[in-house]
Amino acid sequence: MVFRGRLQECQNGVVVGEDAMTRTGSTYGMTMTAPAPEKTEVVDPVTAADVPWVTIVWNDPVNLMSYVTWVLQNHYGYSRKKSEKLMMDVHTQGRAVVANGTREAMEADTEALHGYGLWATFQKDA
Repeated sequence: MVFRGRLQECQNGVVVGEDAMTRTGSTYGMTMTAPAPEKTEVVDPVTAADVPWVTIVWNDPVNLMSYVTWVLQNHYGYSRKKSEKLMMDVHTQGRAVVANGTREAMEADTEALHGYGLWATFQKDA
């Protein structure tokens, strides 16, 4: 950047800009180069903080395994094989993560699963 203006000085006497005028036959001017911009990744803080949420289905003594499989197939559109695997995780491990996404989506999924009578919660993924 070339400053073209009147002679300017800071309080400490350092020249920060000079006119492109001649003084005893020479031209005064100051050329400054801006530093190269740093490469930074632009991340929306709302989206970034909101992505790692999961919906968990918990084992319960009420619902049949076939019913849990049916709910997962109908609500999420999962294949029978995937639904049965998730159902077996619920049955053997006591819980299974059935979906992930934004907090609002996982909250809506949890409410929908409650509507089917399943025990479900949502939480921030670790």
